[in-house]
Amino acid sequence: MALTAAASAREILTRLHDVMAKRLPAQSKLNSVVNTIGEVLHSEVCSIYLLREGVLELFATRGLAQEAVHVTKLAMGEGLVGTIAQHVETLNLDEAEMHPAFAYRPETGEEAYHSFAGVPIIRRERAVGVLAVQHAEPRRYADVEIEALQTVAMVLSELIANADLVDSTGGGTTRPQSTAATHAQGFKLVEGMAAGVAVFHQPRITIEHTVAEDIEAERHRVYAAFDKMREQIERMASQAEFGGGGEHDEVLATYKMFAYDEGWSRRINEAIDSGLTAEAAIERVQQRTRQRMREIDDPLLRDRMHDLEDLSNRLLRTVSGQLGTAASMGLRQDSILIARNLGPAELLEYDRRRLKGVVLEEGSLTAHVTIVARAMGVPVLGRVRDVRQLIAEGDMLLLDTSEESLLVRPSSAMQEAFEAKLALSQKRRAAFARLRSEAPITLDGHRVTVMVNAGLRDDIAAVDLTGADGIGLFRTEFQFLVSATLPQREAQRRLYKDVLEGVGEKSVTFRTVDIGGDKALPYLDHDEEGDEENPAMGWRALRLALERGGLMKAQARALIEAGAGRTLNIMFPMVSEPWEFDEARALFEAQRAWLAARGKKMPAEIRYGAMLEVPALAEVLDLLLPKVDFLSIGTNDLTQFLFAADRAHPKLALRYDWLSPSILRFLKRVTDQAHAAGVPVAVCGEMGGRPLEAMALIGLGIDRLSITPAAVGPIKAMVRSLDRASLMKVVEIQLADPRTSLRAALEAWAQEHSVELA
Repeated sequence: MALTAAASAREILTRLHDVMAKRLPAQSKLNSVVNTIGEVLHSEVCSIYLLREGVLELFATRGLAQEAVHVTKLAMGEGLVGTIAQHVETLNLDEAEMHPAFAYRPETGEEAYHSFAGVPIIRRERAVGVLAVQHAEPRRYADVEIEALQTVAMVLSELIANADLVDSTGGGTTRPQSTAATHAQGFKLVEGMAAGVAVFHQPRITIEHTVAEDIEAERHRVYAAFDKMREQIERMASQAEFGGGGEHDEVLATYKMFAYDEGWSRRINEAIDSGLTAEAAIERVQQRTRQRMREIDDPLLRDRMHDLEDLSNRLLRTVSGQLGTAASMGLRQDSILIARNLGPAELLEYDRRRLKGVVLEEGSLTAHVTIVARAMGVPVLGRVRDVRQLIAEGDMLLLDTSEESLLVRPSSAMQEAFEAKLALSQKRRAAFARLRSEAPITLDGHRVTVMVNAGLRDDIAAVDLTGADGIGLFRTEFQFLVSATLPQREAQRRLYKDVLEGVGEKSVTFRTVDIGGDKALPYLDHDEEGDEENPAMGWRALRLALERGGLMKAQARALIEAGAGRTLNIMFPMVSEPWEFDEARALFEAQRAWLAARGKKMPAEIRYGAMLEVPALAEVLDLLLPKVDFLSIGTNDLTQFLFAADRAHPKLALRYDWLSPSILRFLKRVTDQAHAAGVPVAVCGEMGGRPLEAMALIGLGIDRLSITPAAVGPIKAMVRSLDRASLMKVVEIQLADPRTSLRAALEAWAQEHSVELA
């Protein structure tokens, strides 16, 4: 009967334990290792390659020519072995020569072997070698054999590190080679500026022993560590300062769900069964998680995997007794936290008086830690590559996420410039704050409606803080994105009711859920056709919602019940043709009738609107406008569709200007047609939050903007310094005979007429 992965690994580890205990040279131990693995797995070839002086050197083999040992060398990325090391991935091939990376080495005599399997030997999250097996018969190695190889590779990592056989892997807190000022770029996750010393979130935990002496004793250690970790999570959740059933509670609930996940604890137990210590078993499962993260294209699912990795780190520190993190040690001065990634619970442990910013090697806009950091008011810069190589503990850092910039060890001149910008920013914020109670009225007396975009319960406060006219776009999908499971109708109703009550008499426009495409949810079945090549133009938003009628019906009932006694504004995203709007409106009306028949209190009025993001809709506005109560132009998607340019593509991000004649003429045509039909038209998108672009929109006749809360002050200041009638004439003249862009002309006009664009 075939051995299980645990039994195969245990037999190998038992024999390796004896080998490692002997007083033998490292080379002799490696020779014994390849023989042992080959015998247990009945593999004709077993080889170990180690990273030396930047190349992978054949160190020991059973089955290949012995003359090739220390002679055959492969660069990182070269051949199958180099590919495994470079990508830290496993290969399992029935015909090795068919793989595009295959590189023939005649001195090894490997031409006699068809099948090939190799796993990386990992030390401190990078490959320091490769363990490979080969067989003459063309066959793929069984999963149990691959599992055994991966477990053995982990033990080999300890052996070769103790014998100092591989290149140094460095450390997260060692000083970089250069002490000069340097600059790093990242991706803005949470807006803000911050100055402070670099503090590494987590010192590296070195696993000293990988092979267990007593499996039951190791199992008991893991059980105890799980109990202790869960107590910490429960205590943290009860002490969290958010309360009120907000998204942060949902974040912590998801986090707790992982902490109690039986599948995770079972996998660790299985690793212990194979003969690993508690620490090594946790790390073994964590390695699998990292491997899965590399293979996952879905950013939301990848973020959930980050939560699991955060818990693995916590469990590893608990079981090893190495509990010291920067949070537990305490921040002694203004600090900027450095981490590969963070879980939400770990961020909550920090002293918010001292924590000024966060820099992550990874991170995304939808990650749980980003949501929590936004609520804490902590700026976060993500996707900063090689951050551990650039920064040392205690380095001075200047963080400016609006510029997506991190200055490391800045010169005195850099610090002065940063402090001047920070002071100016604070001064401007104070000036904008004074406009909170002032209405956005132009110099010639025209009232512009300035609202905010929102998506979280905590965003409601921004309406009062900025003096905005309401919420012009409430993104209901955020509740779906931060939840581990599909939000129940009652949870949706509570959120929508809280939003309506939070803004008082002011207006709220709820956009129905915009998921799918690049905002896929792991708990919803994916389309049978698999990954979409163009997710932004794929099966998303209203298209998906109409197909999944149950999801939209639940949201409709939740919104209608929440809006009892009030005016309820409902907006459908990504409407491409009028019939899609008709179907969505009919679905809502059917739910209204269903609730009314059961005696539920109804909204005083339901107003239905459409988002114009798909250019095709502009060609049938004459058919749509008689049916809608309002129209909202989503400039982010509209721009990329008009230009056929992916806004996330780095080469295209700045290529097409919002102030180009094509965009402005399109918007002018839509606006004029909507106003002629008596339909209010608004712009919700990044374009409306930039003073010069917003000025151009007002010049087109658009007088309703929904923007990020941080932009309300600057937009109000611009509006109050503007003569609308004069501007509209200038824009009309410019569009009649345009240059490449109207940007220069509008900037010159604004400067000449003292329009505030700061």
